[in-house]
This record gives sequence, structure tokens and C-alpha cells, in this order.
Amino acid sequence: MLTFAYSARDSAGKTISGVQEALNEDNAINTLMTRGLMVLSIQQKAGGKAASPRGKITETDLVLFTRQLATMVDAGLPLVTGLTALYEQADPKKQAGLRRVIGEVSALVQQGDSFCEAISKHPSVFNRLYVSMVKAGESGGLLSEILDRLASFLEAAARLKKKVKSAMTYPVIVLCIAFSITTFLIVKVVPVFGEIFADFGAKLPAPTQFLLDLSAFITGNWYYLVAGILAVFFTIRTFLRTERGRQIWDQYKLKLPIFGILVHKICLTRFARTFAQLIRAGVPILEVMSIVGDTSGNYVVEKAIKKVSADVEKGDQLANALSREPIFPPMLVRMISAGEQTGKIDTMLEKMADFWDEEIEATLNALTSLIEPLLIVVLGTIVGGIVIAMFLPIFKLSDVVSQSK
Repeated sequence: MLTFAYSARDSAGKTISGVQEALNEDNAINTLMTRGLMVLSIQQKAGGKAASPRGKITETDLVLFTRQLATMVDAGLPLVTGLTALYEQADPKKQAGLRRVIGEVSALVQQGDSFCEAISKHPSVFNRLYVSMVKAGESGGLLSEILDRLASFLEAAARLKKKVKSAMTYPVIVLCIAFSITTFLIVKVVPVFGEIFADFGAKLPAPTQFLLDLSAFITGNWYYLVAGILAVFFTIRTFLRTERGRQIWDQYKLKLPIFGILVHKICLTRFARTFAQLIRAGVPILEVMSIVGDTSGNYVVEKAIKKVSADVEKGDQLANALSREPIFPPMLVRMISAGEQTGKIDTMLEKMADFWDEEIEATLNALTSLIEPLLIVVLGTIVGGIVIAMFLPIFKLSDVVSQSK
């Protein structure tokens, strides 16, 4: 983005001056004209390109942008006018990334690109699902309706993600606290008791001696332990980022007790809701299968969808193709079969997604209720075990003293 200094006359005839960011001079003039300004003079400011902030674009920002743009287009405003208004509305500090993307998309649209072509050049912000639905909306003249559906879809996806994160936050915090307390006791408290017990000169109970040896080992080799933990962490993370690592992890997640069922339902609700939105937008079925596979979030589901897509391409019915893959439950197959017969696949899939959303929420609530007492028991066992091991020689003080004599 370049920065231009301009002088212009507004609708009241008043001459104003300011700066405008744009891809080039023509783009800057067009942007100013959409604001109702008649450009008198414009010149690029010295210093070349303007700083292009790379702030993070949150899901909330994207939902708000989509919803507001849908409202403006539905009200009859030109697309460029709506984009310009959203660009000016975005906070330059808190929404720097969103402001930059909107500015670049607006500039490309003013140069003659379609909206879907402009947003496709920002794949990190607008995924294939977003681009495909916008493309279908532009082709059918239903852009405002498609954008409104997209906003609702993004809100539902964000709600699901927020539920999962909030359910996992409490256990993670408690485990971190337990680890911190345990480390403090072993590194700071246990050595003090060790010095006291050393004066007894007698054999200590096995739990106490083990804890003292563990404390001495950790205190004397903490740098090796930290280095080893970091090495293991980064090795695992690097492996999981590879294609093979992702495949193994995705397969393992589905086999986990309790959590595997939860992951499976999350993948299915994402599949059903995405499929429903794309079908409703009029995207071709084979393209729908490709997009749904890419956005499934799990290798096992993605592989199954590719097989289903290949069968559908050969002329098989969608329900029959899905029934051959065990990852898709029979209820989903029956609902899709009914949808194929009535011509309402999108409605059936939407109902399935809502049903799984409710089940996921119920499972998360049950997990939270179950995890809380379990974590308390684990934390109490660890801390209580350390305390008992330290006070055990004091409870048996007479035996220890007699051994020392």
C-alpha cells in the first residue's frame, strides 16, 4: 500500500486535505470519489511504501466484516462503497490487519477484479469455503444472502470452538498449578527437611528417602531436564507438522477414550454444516466434496470424503457412497438418503449439525463436571503424598532416634 497526500472539495464546496492509502494513484482517486470528494490534486508522499501492518485478524473481526458487508449490499450500496466504509470504520491500531486486507480487496475490486477474485488473494483470511460461496453468490446475484449465511456459519463455528476451549481451560489451569506447586515443594521445601533428617543419622522410610533423592537429582540436573523437555516438545511438534505426523495424530485422536467420540462429533458437525452451506449456495457437488474434505480438520475424515467423492463422480448416489465409509454414522446416511429423495439435503444436514452441536455441548458439560473432582483428587494425592513422605520420619521419630543411638 502507498500513501498519497491529496487536496479535494467535498459536497459542501469546502476544500479539505489529507492522506489516503491505496495500491496506486488511480485507486486512491477512486477511493476518494466513493467518499463524495472531488480530487483537486494528489501526490505520492515521499518514503515509498507505507508501513503495512500485519495485525492478527480474529474470527470475530471476520464475522463482523461479513455481516456488515451483507447488510450494506442488501441495502443497495455498491460493493466498493461498502468496502470503503468498512475500511474507514476499522480501528487502525486494534484492527490493523483487517484494515489492510479490506483496503487491498477494495483496491482490487476498483481495478476490475470480482469480489471473489480479490478475496482469493488472501487465503490466510478467506478460506476456500468463503471464496467458493462468494463466487456462487456473485454468479447467482445473491451476494448479500450468501454473505449473511456465511456470517451465520462463521458464528456457529466460532461458538463451537469457544465451547471446546472453555471446557479445556479449567483442566489446563489446574494441571499447571499442580505442576508449579509440586516443583516448588520438591525444589524448595524437601531439601530443608533433608538437612533436618541428615542430623538423625538413621535410615529413613523408603518414601521419604525416594523424595529426597528425587529432589537432589532435580536440583542438581535441572538444566538437563529443562533442555530434555524442550527437545522432546519441539521434536514432537515438528513431527506433528509433517504430513505423516498429522495422519498418525488424527488417527490416534479418534481412538482416545471419551475424547475420541468428542473429536468425531466435532468433525461430523463441521462436515454437515459446511456441506449444507455450500449446497445451499449452489456450489457443484464435486467442488463441495473437495472443499468439505479440505476443511474437515481430520485426516481420517478427509480420506473418507475423497473416496466418497470418487464414487459420486462415477455416478453413485451420495448416501450409498457414504454408507461404505465407517466414519460416517448410519443416522447421517439415512438423513442424506431422505434428503436426496426430497431434494432437501441442505436442510437435513443442517438438522444433523444442530443435533451434534447439542450432543457436543452435553458431552463437554459432562466432561467438565467429571474432570473437576478428578483433578482435585490428583492434586490432593500429589501434594498430600509429598507432605506425608516428609512428615513420616517425624511420626516414627522414636524408631529413628533409637536407630541413631
